[in-house]
Amino acid sequence: TRGGEDPLLDQSRRMQRSLGLAVLMNRHGYDENLNTIRTYQVCNVFEPSQNNWLLTTFIDRRGAQRIYVEIRFTVRDCSSIPNVPGSCKETFNLYYYETDSVIATKGTAFWMEAPYLKVDTIAADESFSQVDFGGRLMKVNTEVRSFGPLSKNGFYLAFQDYGACMSLLSVRVFFKKCPSVVQNFAIFPETMTGAESTSLVIARGICIPNSEEVDVPIKLYCNGDGEWMVPIGSCTCKAGFEPDNGNVCRGVP
Repeated sequence: TRGGEDPLLDQSRRMQRSLGLAVLMNRHGYDENLNTIRTYQVCNVFEPSQNNWLLTTFIDRRGAQRIYVEIRFTVRDCSSIPNVPGSCKETFNLYYYETDSVIATKGTAFWMEAPYLKVDTIAADESFSQVDFGGRLMKVNTEVRSFGPLSKNGFYLAFQDYGACMSLLSVRVFFKKCPSVVQNFAIFPETMTGAESTSLVIARGICIPNSEEVDVPIKLYCNGDGEWMVPIGSCTCKAGFEPDNGNVCRGVP
């Protein structure tokens, strides 16, 4: 059974109100259809030793052990910028900082001294040039990364620019789960995926009304993609009841 995703943060429509602002500028930009949207942009490619940070607000993990981050962004092709120095980049870094409580982030110490853990260096599959923009062609990249295990109440995400010409269009943060399901006349509860993408989380099943255990234990495994697998054990309708639609036991008339 295919699973689902539960959003923790979706800033595709309201980034300007939710993301903390450091050096990156909050301004109007464009999506792949050239619609005007709010974005975070930076393009200090002619200035050396760039170190610009953008921080989210505190994100409650809601018990999730592994977090997924979907980032939509554009990056300018360094070779398309006239006389650009060799320090021009086409990548940026994604970090997270785990904490039990909201931290006052307006002081500079948090930006520079918090023990961030690096998730990955994010590279664009496609970069754009001024010619592309002039021809009304925007090459928007979508990248998904995950990290875990997490144990504290929540976390911050941090984006570090060190010399790119880029726009951050949206950030979506979510976790995966296996939905509640009835299988083999047993009901299994909604179950969060484990700390690793390869984790299998055991969910115990309970026989539906008017049914009884046949094989025990009754369990399913929730995999890292939020899908149920490897059913073990089952229930069957009690005497005087019969299956209806496969997951209900009704009295025999």
